[in-house]
Amino acid sequence: MENNKDDKKINYSGINLKKIESIVNITKKINHTKFEKWFSFEYKISVNENEFLEKLIRKNELYLPSYNEEKLFASFISRILNEVDFSFSDVKDWYSSWLQGELNGFKFSGKPDFMVAKGNEFPKEPYFFIQEFKPSERPTKVKDQLLAEMLVAMEINKTNIFQGAFIIGQNWFFVVLEKLKSGNYEYFVSRQFDSLNIENLRQIYINLQAAKKLFCNI
Repeated sequence: MENNKDDKKINYSGINLKKIESIVNITKKINHTKFEKWFSFEYKISVNENEFLEKLIRKNELYLPSYNEEKLFASFISRILNEVDFSFSDVKDWYSSWLQGELNGFKFSGKPDFMVAKGNEFPKEPYFFIQEFKPSERPTKVKDQLLAEMLVAMEINKTNIFQGAFIIGQNWFFVVLEKLKSGNYEYFVSRQFDSLNIENLRQIYINLQAAKKLFCNI
């Protein structure tokens, strides 16, 4: 009996780690050195930027944990992304824009919440993802969606490493995905950064500035 062609079509929003593991050999590892260059990026936060971050916490800390997805994005996350400013040259920030690609015979498609990618009217070469803006979604599902997007991006760009982040309410996690010479994959998840803690928020901001400078082919 022939396989249904639809079985080879996958939307990012419906993916889980079990399905990913049926397509590629992927393993979660712990190695904090994978983040050293990224997290130690030298960026001096200006007085104005620091005031912006402190004000952002003051305006949102009381109710942010109860925000729905739209409110969380509009009132908090989008303001940080706009301040970092991922738009330059022919690289832009893209919100819920279509991204498709193929991996080991499976066709992936969907709309990542946020990506930085080369392109003018539509994204062509993705460099960085942030997924998803949900305050109470199970972290595993959000992480798995991000991994699927990163795997496809690696195929599109023909690269062996990719970076991204996922957000659960006020908590941010950064991710590094690597493709080994064997063709297998390993991924690494950072410690949690609480965006309502000013020191953590400053580091989140620096990490995003680092992503802009280190991963986006400036």
